[in-house]
Amino acid sequence: MGALQIRLANRTRWGRRLQRSIAVETVARGRVKASQPVRENAILLSIPSVVVVQSRVETKKRYGMTVSVLVPSSLVREAEDKREATRKLGYVARAAAVFRADRLVVFDDPEGENNWGGGFVETVLRYAATPPYLRKEAFGTRSELEYAGILPPLLVSAWTGSESSGSGSKRQGIVTQVGPEGRVRVNCGMQHPISLHAPPGMEVREGERVTIRVSSRRPVRAKLLDETPPGFQVVRSNLGDELDRPDAGYRVATSRHGTPLSASSMPDVTRRVTEDGLTVAFGAPARGLPPMLGIDESTVEEASADSATHAPGGFDTWLNVIPRQGSEVVRTEEALFAALSCLTLTE
Repeated sequence: MGALQIRLANRTRWGRRLQRSIAVETVARGRVKASQPVRENAILLSIPSVVVVQSRVETKKRYGMTVSVLVPSSLVREAEDKREATRKLGYVARAAAVFRADRLVVFDDPEGENNWGGGFVETVLRYAATPPYLRKEAFGTRSELEYAGILPPLLVSAWTGSESSGSGSKRQGIVTQVGPEGRVRVNCGMQHPISLHAPPGMEVREGERVTIRVSSRRPVRAKLLDETPPGFQVVRSNLGDELDRPDAGYRVATSRHGTPLSASSMPDVTRRVTEDGLTVAFGAPARGLPPMLGIDESTVEEASADSATHAPGGFDTWLNVIPRQGSEVVRTEEALFAALSCLTLTE
């Protein structure tokens, strides 16, 4: 048997072993270089109750900065039923997509939770952030997603073009297995998962969200791209940890007790966000950030009135993004659109 035939036979055997393996979405298990071999017929780690889809946004910033939006686990506390709670979360996901957030973080507020807590909020937001062609494989049937059909479409650019059959269309996928010689297996919503070569120097891990370029569907020809997938990543984290991140940038707390955002203050805010990135935190209906953090509202007001006073709670500033609030309560999803439309302005 010639050298070429041996290489072809080895490749065929590798493909067959991949087909026999269990292709499931996985929880990321430490970073692995694409060139690092793994055991043959490796069984991928599966946790039926939750699927965690990791993103390259953790290690690679888009546009030179990171935009993180922090919402409490109690943000649907006033929803009357699961359908209404799902609808509200759909608006939160829409705001994150419209204003190009990199990370949508759910932080714990157990005292403010009602019928639906952080697990429900996180699951629905993860589902909304997942391309439609990957949702069934990634989530299956879950009680939290009973009313997922009413979630508004996010229409993220790469998703809307993913069904195009033209040359060079981009598509998102989930790495389900890392193999030897830089080969990875990717579920990208096509008829079958596909086996691809990782670009030189690119590190991938099982469960990671990646971008591929499809040049042909019959036969399938695709290329794995070393670039951050569009859209945002949903993260469950602690508020303090998020504020301590090295890429937290300009840390903003939103509150009606903060400094009123005005036309005169916008240039400085825009400059800070443009140069450093943004981490902005929101409260829940009838339960703002001060009570969540155990801070007196008067303390926030005093710090906002005196620029020399250090902002409490680990933030750089507290802002009132709706200074002429006409309703007693501003819902979290409403506050997101009001705040991000101002904070993401360009110079």
